[in-house]
Amino acid sequence: MTKTAIVLFNLGGPDSLDAVEPFLFNLFCDPAIIGLPQPLRWVVARLAAKRRARVARDIYARLGGSSPLLENTRRQAAALAAALGRDEARVFPCMRYWHPMAEAVAAEVRDFAPDRIVLLPLYPQFSSTTTRSSVRAWRQAADAAGLKAPTKLVCCYATEPGFLAALADRTRGAVAEAAAAAAGAPRVLFSAHGLPKRVVARGDPYQRQVEHTATALAAWLGLAPDGWTVCYQSRVGPLEWIGPSTEDELRRAGRDGVAVAVVPIAFVSEHSETLVELDIDYRELARRAGVPAYARAATVGTSPAFIDGLADLVRGAIDGAAAVRPESGRRRCPAGAICGLDEAA
Repeated sequence: MTKTAIVLFNLGGPDSLDAVEPFLFNLFCDPAIIGLPQPLRWVVARLAAKRRARVARDIYARLGGSSPLLENTRRQAAALAAALGRDEARVFPCMRYWHPMAEAVAAEVRDFAPDRIVLLPLYPQFSSTTTRSSVRAWRQAADAAGLKAPTKLVCCYATEPGFLAALADRTRGAVAEAAAAAAGAPRVLFSAHGLPKRVVARGDPYQRQVEHTATALAAWLGLAPDGWTVCYQSRVGPLEWIGPSTEDELRRAGRDGVAVAVVPIAFVSEHSETLVELDIDYRELARRAGVPAYARAATVGTSPAFIDGLADLVRGAIDGAAAVRPESGRRRCPAGAICGLDEAA
């Protein structure tokens, strides 16, 4: 019987308040995040982690002292394993910036001795700062561990039907909640993590793919063109980021006197950006801005539609080409873009 290892990529998060600063150092020391040469990048990462640590510790303190992301990813891994229903398939969560990281997971996969490996990011939209970074870290760890099994990559799935179905279900609930609390239909804010503009200018397809997700979801739900918008959250640092920002869209909704339903379309697991930034900070910003009602859609999590969609992607990777093209083989990245398909070549 053929043994398959599915490596489930996610960002990771600190498992204690003491882990916050080293977690941030790992994040900032990634050349995909700070592109300086060594040893300058190490110095800048150390300073940035120390400067950001106090604010970040406050955030994770509000979550009970740690990130829930690993536990949520483990639940998704268990659900995916059950959906695949293959006796000789095992799903390995692999975090980018905190444990379990690529080196440890590669050793586990080596001990499993798979005949093939599928790399599956929990980032629906491809970015050089997420999927590409995770793939590069994995390749280094796999080489060091002596893993030789054929490996296939699911590069992105911005409009995968199961993902969209799960998002649509979550969006309907948030729209109904906001509508019940205020007169009139709410404005739907499809919120995604932002990126510096210079990353997109270098060919990163993330913004384009986020817009594909939002457009497909709006069509699925039958939203009016003026009833939704794409916006970006979590801006940090002095660089100019893609927009509009979620904060600005909340202020605009307040000026217009319209309720909002905020839908995270690039996060598939609950973590600090949803549980603190969206649920607490932005809710308070909306209240101060005069937004009549604020509702937030849950992430897709272990929604059966989403998990079944991931299982289909894994099956497609097993049965198909070296990298899974979204949209039945049509490349969704613009010409010249950095792309997961190129990473798998």
